[in-house]
Amino acid sequence: MPTTASPSRQKLLLPTLLTVIGVGVLCLLGSWQLQRMGEKHAFIARLQAQAGAPPSAMPPAAEWPKLDPSRLDLQRVEARGTYLDNGIAGVRTTIASGPPGTRQLSGFGRWVFQGFRLEDGGTILVNRGFVPEGRYAGITPASGSATVVGFLRAPEARNSFTPADLPGQREFYTRDPVAIAASLGLPGAPFYLEAERSGDGMIPPAGVDVKELIARIPDNHLQYAVTWFGLALTLVGVFAVFAWQNRRRRQAG
Repeated sequence: MPTTASPSRQKLLLPTLLTVIGVGVLCLLGSWQLQRMGEKHAFIARLQAQAGAPPSAMPPAAEWPKLDPSRLDLQRVEARGTYLDNGIAGVRTTIASGPPGTRQLSGFGRWVFQGFRLEDGGTILVNRGFVPEGRYAGITPASGSATVVGFLRAPEARNSFTPADLPGQREFYTRDPVAIAASLGLPGAPFYLEAERSGDGMIPPAGVDVKELIARIPDNHLQYAVTWFGLALTLVGVFAVFAWQNRRRRQAG
């Protein structure tokens, strides 16, 4: 005669199934974070290698519509051209103080954006660097021919907490090159150029120091992976306790 599972064992079927599914999902999430960690470390290593090597040439303006800004993000380039006299726009930000012994501008202020006409006729925005709020009014547009070494950057995403931009005042809260260019009466490029710091960084606008740029890249994937794997182990432990208590009740009965 076929045997049937006891009622106590039947009670374990659904918890067992849910535990197996839950542990599987949590382990997948942990493995995905480890994969992302490897990709992030390779990305940071590439950026460090670029910082010590000659910059590459700017992509030709004719090719910009075909390019993926996210794949170009943080590529170090050299741009030759002329600053445009359409004025500047500011993006509000806050720069944390550096570790003890470092010299850098910090606090509440703005990134200074200005149009730049490349030698091939393309127009791109240059983020000339950070200016503390109290010194922003004294910043004037750059002029004349220049060679700018820096990093191509993809547009900065907004979130539900980002204040509304004030394009009429050329005041922004995200580094959106299309919106900023429109406020300056310029055509919008799919990315912008973040100027590399020169000098000691104490004279505004202070460009980005490559070490500071790398330090700002979030790298929390190992922490997230440990969290997911830890939750998987916790779930296994909870199920083991539940199954043990269920067995004790069955034996006692």
